[in-house]
Amino acid sequence: MSKTLFDKVWDSHVVKHIENGPDVFFIDRHMVHEVTSPVAFLGLKNRGIDVLYPHKTFATADHNTPTINQHLPVADPLSSQQLKALEQNAKEHGISHWGLGHEKNGIVHVVGPEYGITQPGATIVCGDSHTSTHGAFGAIAFGIGTSEVEMVLATQCIMQPKPKKMRINVNGALSFGVTPKDVALYIISKLTTSGATGYFVEYAGDVFEQMSMEGRMTVCNLSIEMGARGGMIAPDEKTFEYIKGREFTPKGADWDKAMAYWKTLKTDEGAQFDKELTFEASDIEPMITYGTNPGMGMGISNSIPTVEGAQSGKETYEKSLGYMDFSQGDSMIGKTIDYVFIGSCTNGRIEDFRAFASIVKGRKKADHVTAWLVPGSHKVEAAIKEEGLLDIFTEAGFKLREPGCSACLAMNDDKIPAGKLAVSTSNRNFEGRQGPGSRTLLASPLMAAAAAVTGKVTDPRDLLEA
Repeated sequence: MSKTLFDKVWDSHVVKHIENGPDVFFIDRHMVHEVTSPVAFLGLKNRGIDVLYPHKTFATADHNTPTINQHLPVADPLSSQQLKALEQNAKEHGISHWGLGHEKNGIVHVVGPEYGITQPGATIVCGDSHTSTHGAFGAIAFGIGTSEVEMVLATQCIMQPKPKKMRINVNGALSFGVTPKDVALYIISKLTTSGATGYFVEYAGDVFEQMSMEGRMTVCNLSIEMGARGGMIAPDEKTFEYIKGREFTPKGADWDKAMAYWKTLKTDEGAQFDKELTFEASDIEPMITYGTNPGMGMGISNSIPTVEGAQSGKETYEKSLGYMDFSQGDSMIGKTIDYVFIGSCTNGRIEDFRAFASIVKGRKKADHVTAWLVPGSHKVEAAIKEEGLLDIFTEAGFKLREPGCSACLAMNDDKIPAGKLAVSTSNRNFEGRQGPGSRTLLASPLMAAAAAVTGKVTDPRDLLEA
């Protein structure tokens, strides 16, 4: 019987199928951070239970971490408490812990792939919705809640109903200046934030085959923003080349054995999906959001749709535009911006900083713009320096911060002030997501760079060298 990639990975991890109920599902890799894990560990303590397989759990601090002066004590009491709790719980249970100051510290969904923890055919969970990032490697990866974190720590299993299957094809070649972030925002704008609810998505077609691993991670990261349980892309030679030789990947004969299995991880001819969609790459241009959810996005050359043309309901649409202080029919081009943020588990990798540098090189940051450039890990930070990108940023008037989730969410010091408008390479633009009263425009690193040097929303193609 023909199987999809998703079926092959899911079915091979079912420990027990409950008739008319969920599957008991084995987890290969469990990643934890300081925000969603303390209560889970407390639950284990109250029940007198140890972590079943400490070597399958990996802990890193990211959400609450400051992005300057990380050598100093963390000033915020709650953040400090959560960071200390993660360190203590990891030590108590024999879990590897990459806290502040550790060379491997960084955003959980950046360091996982960097060190080869993320592998094809694996099942990966974390108490964070953007765990879907790891699906770029042909893994089944999804976010879980605190009680489920405790369940996985205790049993290395989770109870989950098997999602439906969707395949999204994007064929053809992307136009000049169009990035993986634009592809993802385009798909979400077509499906809305609930269009893939109940599904696990496989991305297929020319565009994803041609895309780099970092680009694939960006796309899979944003799967959750259209309601999907997760997203995945079949592993190929790019995948194998990316992970080969990394710390936690198999070596020698084990590598050969793993490769024999990994090469089977693709959807069989004739396998059936519950839903299938196809888009043309040539229809996609640089994207930007105008509202308060990731589905409220549009091509940069378009105008904000009228209420009749909007995908969201009338009440949601009007409330959103009121919050953003925009009007239907507005062009986004030319709107003055206050902040720029490049980073997060969506766009905090070296490829993203290379893109940012391609526009800011030889230019200067707009005087009124505050820009936060935050690498996703120390590896990314080191690469920025080694490749000479830091020199480009410094010359243009930018400063590089230290790794962390930063301004993606209002859980650390990097908050956008109320009323200020930010172009952000992160994943969510909900009301207050980047700080109480803040206004967020989601976009690619190219769009962020163009805004940073012009001080306003700008079509990045106008500043790129063809």
